[in-house]
Amino acid sequence: MKIDELIATRFKVSESFLHQIRLLEGHFGPYPEAESFQKWSISALSLLKDVFGETSPHYQTFKRGHDNFRHDISEHDALKGVFFAAKSDFENGFLEKIENAVTGELLGDFIQLAKSSLDEGYKDVAAVLASAALEDALKRYATSNDLSVSDKVMQEVVAALKSKGLVQGATKTLLDNMPKLRDYAMHANWDKLTPEDVRSMIGFVEEFLIQKF
Repeated sequence: MKIDELIATRFKVSESFLHQIRLLEGHFGPYPEAESFQKWSISALSLLKDVFGETSPHYQTFKRGHDNFRHDISEHDALKGVFFAAKSDFENGFLEKIENAVTGELLGDFIQLAKSSLDEGYKDVAAVLASAALEDALKRYATSNDLSVSDKVMQEVVAALKSKGLVQGATKTLLDNMPKLRDYAMHANWDKLTPEDVRSMIGFVEEFLIQKF
């Protein structure tokens, strides 16, 4: 699933959680009869699998409780507890954490390709790859911190990050030079880019991803 598609599922999944809660609280009463509760738990189990994945603690714990269900009051409470904990984690940014992790991996792949290209003597290719990773990383980081930068040029993105205090110290100093290098690469001003410039950009993006993603 693409990152944008993953984020687009947030509202749909939120509604699914609410639907499961309505079933749990609106129709069953405090402790429902076994058949009704089992039907609900099967549906909830499927939802947890889709949202968190089969290896997640949420899914694994709920599945154990579902598989060993014997209609005991403590079992009702245990399954309900796992479900509400999963709902809370989802509402507190679980998908955002996944997005950041996936983004970091994808941009990391770009940087590895840029490194390889530079080592093989393809400076210009490396510059384009590093520039694309740089701009995307900065914009995603800004967006995750409630800055509207989707239609901004890189200089404006950098200014927005600085104004909010989101980049500091050495990162802030190094970032000042990045828009110029990015513009050289994206406008094919190859004679203005040295291998050292490209290596500097690659190093900056690599460190930025480690710190922020």
